[in-house]
Amino acid sequence: MDPLSSISAIAASGMRAQGERLRIVSENVANADSTGSTPGAEPYRRKTLAFEELVDREIGASLVTVDKIGRDKTPFTLMHDPAHPAADAAGMVKMPNVNPILEMSNMREASRSYEANMNMFEAGRDMRSQMLDLLR
Repeated sequence: MDPLSSISAIAASGMRAQGERLRIVSENVANADSTGSTPGAEPYRRKTLAFEELVDREIGASLVTVDKIGRDKTPFTLMHDPAHPAADAAGMVKMPNVNPILEMSNMREASRSYEANMNMFEAGRDMRSQMLDLLR
C-alpha cells in the first residue's frame, strides 16, 4: 500500500480509538451520580479503557485499537443520607467512584487527540491531491 493510504489508515484508527474513549468518558460523566436503588446496593463503577498497538502487515503500519474496557477498582465514597433508597442501616449511601474533573480532563485529551488525527488525515488527503495535480 502506498504511504499516503497508510496515513489515512493510521489516522482513521486513531480517530476510532479516541471516539471510543470519548464514548466511555461521556458514559462515566452521565453516571457520576448513579447510586444503587436498594439498601447497600453498588453504585455505578467507573469504566476504564486500554489501547493496544495493532501491526497491519498489509499496509506496513502500526495502528491503534481498543484492547479492553474494564472497571475501575477504586473504592466507593460514602455519603450520609438516611432518606436515600440505597442507604444502609447506618444511613450511608455508596457513591460512584467517578471524578468529574478527571473525566473532563480525559475528555479534553481525547478530543485533542481526535483532532490531531483528523489533521493528519486531512494533511494526507491534501498531499494526495497535490500529487495528482503534479501528475496532470
